[in-house]
Amino acid sequence: MEFFNPNSNIDFMGVRRLTIAIAIVLVVVSIAALAARGLNLALDFTGGTLVEAGFDAPTEQAEVVDALEAAGFRGVLVQRFDSANFAIRLAPEQSADLAERIEGEGEVESSLDARNAAVGNMVHEALRTTGKTVTIKRSEFVGPQVGKELAYNGVIAVLVVLSGIMIYIAMRFEWKFAVATVVGELHDVIVTLGFFAITGLDFDLTVLAAILAVDGYSVNDKIVVFDRVRELFRSTRGNAPSEVINRAVNSTLSRTIMTSLTTLLTVVALYLFGGPTVEGFALALIVGIVVGTLSTIFFAAPLLLSLGVTKQDLMPKARDEAELARRP
Repeated sequence: MEFFNPNSNIDFMGVRRLTIAIAIVLVVVSIAALAARGLNLALDFTGGTLVEAGFDAPTEQAEVVDALEAAGFRGVLVQRFDSANFAIRLAPEQSADLAERIEGEGEVESSLDARNAAVGNMVHEALRTTGKTVTIKRSEFVGPQVGKELAYNGVIAVLVVLSGIMIYIAMRFEWKFAVATVVGELHDVIVTLGFFAITGLDFDLTVLAAILAVDGYSVNDKIVVFDRVRELFRSTRGNAPSEVINRAVNSTLSRTIMTSLTTLLTVVALYLFGGPTVEGFALALIVGIVVGTLSTIFFAAPLLLSLGVTKQDLMPKARDEAELARRP
């Protein structure tokens, strides 16, 4: 079933200056947000302590926060899994203070496992003031050095992915296609990161994984359109590049929209019913898929035209002009 006629002739290239300008504005706003506000890096990157606690009865999140604050915990983030289970994140400074207190009081040896257990016990004692039975299911500490290493590795992963994409497309298509694809990918990544900077939502390893998934999904969209561009350049004669690219976008429009919609249905369901653990992952995918789909149609394809791609760019190297002229 097709919602868009493959023979339709929507003039996407006619508004390319406007759509490219909008894309540039989005990138500039996102970069400004990243520079001014930064990402709200989660414990995975900043370091700190994560404690998972479960109650024997439904408990309000406010009760948990109040109990921890009354016990002297500062900078605590409480995330609700369900009506009786919570994730409690202690900031690096709070974790360091607790570690000093534990070692100063000689309660435990300075081993990491013993320290985690001691922090879990302190949280347990604080939560018992709610009057309910509490079970500490997990207590983990992530050091600042580990967090920095994860952040560094995440940046390297994104750069490696983008470099690999550019090399592949330059070999498979032509360098102008590679540039348009990678610039489109950078647009998608930066705008998605900008969304998290503006909203202040937690940026953790699951969100980073979603960013890499968005890269793969978005490049697949762009390759489908660019493959159609290449096919039309080789099979038609006398058409202007703008006509060829416009026709390629129109002929793949139904596939692009339907693929994105079916994927979004799955990801939205994951966001609504998957629970807090995968909420950030799903939201990053939702934003990335929407941005990536729009950038394929309104940014990457127009950018390819602006780079001056022609039929000759895709033709095999000919020994003379006569041989080139005989090719379709």
